[in-house]
Amino acid sequence: MSFEPKPIEQLEDKIGHTFKNKDLLRTALTHSSTGEQVNYERLEFLGDRVLGLVIATLLFKRFPEEQEGDLAKRLALLVQGKTLAEISERMSLGDYIFFSSAESASGGAKNNHILADVFESVLGALYIDGGYESCSDLIETHWQDVLYTMHEPPQHPKTAMQEWAQGQGFPLPVYEIISQSGPDHAPVFEVSLKIQGHPSIKAKGQSRAEAEKKVAKEFFAGIPEDKK
Repeated sequence: MSFEPKPIEQLEDKIGHTFKNKDLLRTALTHSSTGEQVNYERLEFLGDRVLGLVIATLLFKRFPEEQEGDLAKRLALLVQGKTLAEISERMSLGDYIFFSSAESASGGAKNNHILADVFESVLGALYIDGGYESCSDLIETHWQDVLYTMHEPPQHPKTAMQEWAQGQGFPLPVYEIISQSGPDHAPVFEVSLKIQGHPSIKAKGQSRAEAEKKVAKEFFAGIPEDKK
């Protein structure tokens, strides 16, 4: 048994594209919990590559003087799951996803990982049905605020921690998974960070990468400014 979401025509209005192939969009919105033979996973694979290409192109044009390393830092921030989930929430994308009743009841429509994945799958469907320009228009519309106000290349917290540790003559930071809990669709990872001469600290996230990023950010925030 599956949960019936809002009509996909409403989502088409938000996307700004009327699909010639409605089944393609429905597939992009179909979660594996429904038991359908075809779900959004293949389209997510395609949409991930389309997103990367469009964002890379926008960055290439927006920052003509920057080197590859700084452009890569910007790209990593703009295509990360957290950014995709935030944009999906603004679009109320979770209201249009086909789930099983059980997955819907467990909060699938609010799961950041699912929201990020489905945004990419919708993008893959849009690429097939409407072409590159349709995808570029959609992405530029939803990314323009952060894209055009991002003055300096962002520094990933783990990179900042590594560079600081090396600058202090310390060994590289050590990240360890302390525990993993929660259901499969919404896991919680607890990670510790250890730096020579400093007490270890812990943080939690919905993925190992997210937890490591959080704990690095918290550690770095606790370093006095005159020692950074």
